[in-house]
Amino acid sequence: MHANIIHHGAFDGVTGSCHQFFIDDLNSLLIDCGLFQGAETAPDGQSAQDRLEIGFPLEAVRALVVTHVHIDHVGRIPWLLAAGFKGLILCSEPSARLLPVVLADAFAFGVSRDARLVERYLEMVETRIRPLKWNTWYRVFDGNGTKGAGCRIRLQRAGHILGSAYVEVEVTRAGGEVRRVVFSGDLGAPYTPLLPAPRSPEAADVVVLESTYGDKIHENRHDRRRQLQAVVEKALDNGGTVIVPAFSIGRTQELLYEFEDILFRQRREPGPHAESWATLPFYLDSPLAGRFTRLYGELQPFWDEEGLARVRAGRKPLAFEQLQGIEDHAGHEATVRRLARSGEPAVVIAASGMCAGGRVMNYLKAMLHDPRHDVLFVGYQARGTPGHAIQTYGPRGGYVDIDDERVEIRAGIHTLSGYSAHADQNDLVRFITRMPSLPAEVRLIHGESSARHALAERLTRETDGRVKVVNGE
Repeated sequence: MHANIIHHGAFDGVTGSCHQFFIDDLNSLLIDCGLFQGAETAPDGQSAQDRLEIGFPLEAVRALVVTHVHIDHVGRIPWLLAAGFKGLILCSEPSARLLPVVLADAFAFGVSRDARLVERYLEMVETRIRPLKWNTWYRVFDGNGTKGAGCRIRLQRAGHILGSAYVEVEVTRAGGEVRRVVFSGDLGAPYTPLLPAPRSPEAADVVVLESTYGDKIHENRHDRRRQLQAVVEKALDNGGTVIVPAFSIGRTQELLYEFEDILFRQRREPGPHAESWATLPFYLDSPLAGRFTRLYGELQPFWDEEGLARVRAGRKPLAFEQLQGIEDHAGHEATVRRLARSGEPAVVIAASGMCAGGRVMNYLKAMLHDPRHDVLFVGYQARGTPGHAIQTYGPRGGYVDIDDERVEIRAGIHTLSGYSAHADQNDLVRFITRMPSLPAEVRLIHGESSARHALAERLTRETDGRVKVVNGE
């Protein structure tokens, strides 16, 4: 472990991101503070799904830097504040808009649903949030009065979800020595809908790099859209529902963007299922995802040029006519019953993305046993989650336990890795090799052992051994 960095999460796994960078012996920054999910554990080796307390001292922490607002990167912020953290929360401008919604949901889920307490909590959080502009240095810490010493950070687009950033941390020691460390956060793939592709840093001494898909190569955008269309057209033929467990932020909005494009293309150049596409209902059955989708719309100035061009052409990438939001629970239950019993084709996007709770569970209980239906995974499924079990055992005709009930899996099970929020092995390698000056060291985190090993070998080979690659062991 690097002497100046302590990993409090997402070191041997992909959830619970939390990394402490020491500016000096008495001052540090915290990069993210997320929830552990699935079967992954806290650094002390214990199961961490219900262990929310902050297990390290906070006296030295001057600020929290949020790379993006996924729950595995920000979900423990309520407990960080409760533990006595008094510093600022630094993030990008889009993240500053999205973060209060995420934290209100986390607070209501894990602490209290009392509306007055949630409102007071949010008021406190919002006074701490400091939005930072892209590619602009922000001075975090002056070195105890030592002239020229201190620490500054700069956020660059990471292409993972709207507002996601990688963090450049630059420390100047007394005497003028400058050291730069980059924390990748979660990097996205090129051509992710709505988001500009991430660009490599100018320089760094150390890069702390995620490795979620360090052993995988994703489909390209054309192939993944073709496969997405094929899965839905299977349901059109079968009279079934396509259930998409989707993360409320990022994947949901990307899927809506892609579905709108398929509908647009079917109108312009009709295919054999064009008439069915024209009447196919799309249900967004997640109030939280609906709220984030509306926020994405309000944050259009941060979209990429392709998305803005579609808006200028009169299209509605995130609010097309065949899309219906389901807000209340009664409407949700009625939709589950109708789709399970009828021969009505439909697409349902519902949280949670790893099938670890939320409304998607009712669809799965009602439909997994029926071969007319299909389940489409478009995001990472952590070990120990029902989503991972369905993804692993469903194609073999297995079963999954939901609410202590054994459900046979007869529905079609599909995985499109091209819609992953994360860069694949090629993208991660390019993030390093396209730096004008290679770093001395790359530390691999946020990945399972096999992914880290594969990426370490590839990085060592691609850099001819000039970069020291540490894979977390």
